[in-house]
Amino acid sequence: MSEILNTLMQDARIWQGHRHVQTTQTAEPTGYQVLDNQLGGLGWPRGALSECLLDAPGIGELHLLLPLMQRVCTEGRTVFWLNPPHTPYAPALAREGVNLDQVVLVQTEDEGDFLWTLENCLRSPVTGLVVAWPGKLASREVRRLQLAAEAGSNVCALFRERRYAEQNSPAALRLELEPDEHQALKVNVLKRRGSWPGQRCSLDMAQRADLSFRETTRIVQGPWSDSTG
Repeated sequence: MSEILNTLMQDARIWQGHRHVQTTQTAEPTGYQVLDNQLGGLGWPRGALSECLLDAPGIGELHLLLPLMQRVCTEGRTVFWLNPPHTPYAPALAREGVNLDQVVLVQTEDEGDFLWTLENCLRSPVTGLVVAWPGKLASREVRRLQLAAEAGSNVCALFRERRYAEQNSPAALRLELEPDEHQALKVNVLKRRGSWPGQRCSLDMAQRADLSFRETTRIVQGPWSDSTG
C-alpha cells in the first residue's frame, strides 16, 4: 500500500497543499502564454478532467479552448461538443481555422444518456478534445469520468456553474472564470495537479472571433454549410 501511495504522490495525483510537486503528466498548451505560465508551464492536462466554472455562458469561455480546437482538428482528431446551451456559430469557427469535418455536436435526451455518451467519447481513440456542459454531477460520476479520461488520454473540459466550486472534485484542473469591463476573461486557478491554487491572470478576448451561439435543438454533425450564417 505504501508503494502505491508513494507512486500517486510522486505523480502529483494526491494534492498536497503545503508542497509543490513537479508532475510528469502530459498536457496540451492552452495557446495563451500568460495562462500556461500560471499552470506551471503546462496547459490543459491530458488524460484528466478540467473544470471551467462560471456564472453564465457567453462570457468568452469558448475562446479558452479555441487554440486547442484548431490544433486538434489540424491533427485529424475529433472535437466533441456535448449538450452546449446553444449551437456554436459554425462560420466563425471555420474562419478561425477549425476544420468542421472534425467537429461533432451531440444533444442527449437525459442524464443517463449524457454520462454514457461522454464516457464513450473520452475513451474513443479518435477523440482529441471533449467539451461538455454536464450540469449537476455526483462525486462518483466525476470519478467515473476521470477514469474514462485517463483511459483515452485526451483533453476534457467541463463547463459547470460557478456554485460547484465548493464541491469536492477529482478533476486535475479547476478554473473559475469571470468577465470584466475590458473584454477580458479573468481566470482564477482553484486547483491544479502538483501545486497550490490561487494563481490569477486576465486574458484579452477583444481580438478573438465572435463564437456566439445560435439557438437550436437539433443534433448537428459538421461540416455546416455557409447558409447557417
